[in-house]
Amino acid sequence: MPLMLLFTLLGVLATPLAHATPCPDWNPLQVATEVTQLRETLGNWDDHYHRQGIALVPDELYDQSRQRLEHLQQCFGLATGPSPLASASGPLPHPVPHTGIDKLADRQAVQRWLAGKADVWVQPKVDGVAVSLIYRQGRLVQLISRGDGARGHDWSRHIPQLGAITRQLPRAIDLQLQGELYLRLNAHVQAQAGSANARGTVAGLLARKQLSSEQGNAVGLFVWDWPNGPGQQAERLAQLAQLGFADSQRYSAAIDTLEEAADWREHWYRAALPFATDGVVLRQGCRPPAERWQAKAPYWIAAWKYPYTQAMTEVRDVRFRVGRTGRVTPVLQLLPVTLDDRRITQVSLGSLARWQSLDIRPGDQVAVSLAGLTIPRLEQVVHRAVERLPVSAPTPGQYHAHSCWQASAGCEEQFIARLTWLSGRQGLALPRTGPGTWRRLVAAGLVTSLSDWQQLGARQLGQAKGISEATAAQLRSSFDAARTRPFAHWLRGLGAPIPSGTQVPGDWHVLAARTPADWQALPGIGEKRARQLAGFFAAEQVQAIATQLADAGIDGFQSSKQ
Repeated sequence: MPLMLLFTLLGVLATPLAHATPCPDWNPLQVATEVTQLRETLGNWDDHYHRQGIALVPDELYDQSRQRLEHLQQCFGLATGPSPLASASGPLPHPVPHTGIDKLADRQAVQRWLAGKADVWVQPKVDGVAVSLIYRQGRLVQLISRGDGARGHDWSRHIPQLGAITRQLPRAIDLQLQGELYLRLNAHVQAQAGSANARGTVAGLLARKQLSSEQGNAVGLFVWDWPNGPGQQAERLAQLAQLGFADSQRYSAAIDTLEEAADWREHWYRAALPFATDGVVLRQGCRPPAERWQAKAPYWIAAWKYPYTQAMTEVRDVRFRVGRTGRVTPVLQLLPVTLDDRRITQVSLGSLARWQSLDIRPGDQVAVSLAGLTIPRLEQVVHRAVERLPVSAPTPGQYHAHSCWQASAGCEEQFIARLTWLSGRQGLALPRTGPGTWRRLVAAGLVTSLSDWQQLGARQLGQAKGISEATAAQLRSSFDAARTRPFAHWLRGLGAPIPSGTQVPGDWHVLAARTPADWQALPGIGEKRARQLAGFFAAEQVQAIATQLADAGIDGFQSSKQ
């Protein structure tokens, strides 16, 4: 059943994400404007989906946006807004209402739902659009969209083109079924490919006035209920298979325990299937007679969704990291959210230009995912806060390859990045000298340049907050080791843009005298790199550092005449 159509009619069971979200500290005017905007956005999404078959956002973001609205309404004691299915109702009544479906948040919720229930079955929750199918004398004569569960729209015009579904039963009987029209996929693995916009695609097709045979053949059918069928699920499935609906039996399993439910959920999440899925459906085999069904979530059916591939969360702050070369990377500080058992608290935007184009501010709701299952990635801005809070961002050009060679106001990030690079494995490879150590020494005023740390004794190092006597002694030992490092390591550590593998011809004074043409004459160095190298050695602050290193007796920096 499609998530947007079957979003719980009586309210959504909150996920751990919603439970963890605190109520915002808003004044009455902000409450009114933020909630009004969210309701309007959701109403627009609903209208596009129900009237035009267009899904403007992925199902899981719609789901989480609905949860956010309910959370805000609970926080501030607001009346609930219009039903999400308000624009879905159609002129045709269903022979039997489509029930809603409650969503179980986690294993504990599934365990509670299973308690005391017998004859429970599990099926994949096919990601398509729900319909009623009406057969007369064995022939499919009517398709009714789910609508609001009680009344829907007539999709019967598409029956002649739906060549992949059973349009003629083997027996001339009257039959009423409920099922899912889905986009047929070849060996679709949900864990790898995600929803592939399958539900939105089939919804868009069915919203058309007419389908081609090719388009119709792309739509399959999964029957998930026979309201007036046999009283036991096993018999219903067996008879459905005889009537031509074998998938209903093939993709159903009787279970007794939470572990069995979890195993099937994991299996269908990773197995190759002919359709997209977004979880599993748990249902009791025995249920009330069809005449008692209502368009709301009953006790005898529930859904256990797959983990979100995109999680919606709030931006708490926007910070700007400045790297060694002056590259500015905006980083969004997020309200913590969990994806695939990973707790995400921040996400990088990559570049200042991207942040400027997206204009993300604190209070915005964004969607994040995991790239390669490990790296947080921004997918999109889902909702913008009405109140646009100011963000203090670096001005373009403020940081560059030759800025912040010394500690000064506004230079903390880049200067510490330079120190970290100098002492890292690509430079001097000094033990126990990570960014945290340098940050402590800079904060204590002990390190103000890329070379003065060599003069610090263990007693001075121990004055920095967070550095013990033992750590100070270890640092002093690392600093002593720096004197033995080759000249080429010092050059790389200082950031000289010499390509890897290029042999350095001569000492500092020889290199500083080279022109761009001299550099370009070396193998592997082009015109742009040659200008960068000449600019590096000519930079006044770099020359000052070289002089300090020469005074300290570092090999390669002293004049050959000394």
